[in-house]
Amino acid sequence: MLRQRSGQDEAHATAMNEVPAIQRAYTRCRHGQMHYRIAGPAQGTRVPVVLLHQNPSSSYEYEPLIRALATDRLVVALDTPGYGMSDAPPAPPGMAGYAAAFSDALDALAQDGILTGPVDLYGFHTGTLLSCELAIARPDRVRALGLTGIPMFDEAALAQRLAAADNFPAPDEKGTVIGDLLSKLWTYVVTSRNPAVSLEKAALNFADKARVLDRFTWAYRGVWSWDFSRLEQVTQPALLIQPAEDLLSVSLEAAARMPSCRVVELPDLDRDIFDIAPERIAHELRDFLDRI
Repeated sequence: MLRQRSGQDEAHATAMNEVPAIQRAYTRCRHGQMHYRIAGPAQGTRVPVVLLHQNPSSSYEYEPLIRALATDRLVVALDTPGYGMSDAPPAPPGMAGYAAAFSDALDALAQDGILTGPVDLYGFHTGTLLSCELAIARPDRVRALGLTGIPMFDEAALAQRLAAADNFPAPDEKGTVIGDLLSKLWTYVVTSRNPAVSLEKAALNFADKARVLDRFTWAYRGVWSWDFSRLEQVTQPALLIQPAEDLLSVSLEAAARMPSCRVVELPDLDRDIFDIAPERIAHELRDFLDRI
């Protein structure tokens, strides 16, 4: 027998179908201003979600996911210091240094009456390590984590990647270094994109990543030098939402090192997940967070 929908049901369905407006603003951290995107109900009953992006992107990559999540909770997506529109530190600070700046931002947003209580985190690629570091540093503020793509390569691969990041050549007068970087970036972001992503959107994704060419490797240095044994110090409940990308196997191994991490695999997804399947990522994350 079908249950007749009440007025409350109808109102909830209408709210869920509305596309939340994303606003942009700045808060404060030890490196100056930190830019963020925000959407969703300011006084909701659910714990707000803070999104930490991969590098060299910004919170722009999360706009589809922000809209999918913000129908029933406040969502704040921060730009990592030196990326997007956030002020840069004087030198690469490492994962712990970036997390310290995010900790500053949480306190500043609390002072501003925006994030006054506990928050949940979601991190993608670089953002997974940033989320873990922030969770370790601020168990008083971080309730739970969602993660996708933990880049825990073996020691030899990490050392090779770190050396490449440390020794990345400086820009030259002829533009050879930057031109080569942009060519490779265009191939990865645009030419090799999922066919479901339009050229126009792929070009915007490219532009977002290309805006920080002078600090392209800064966060990578933190990723490839991170001590992955720190995963064992993340005591909060965690969820790995893992598509069939090239990080699949190492990400599953990393999740197994965490004290409390459940795994959901999405084998039919690979790359560009926020452009082609934001609702699915939001569904898995929402289902996990709402059960804690």
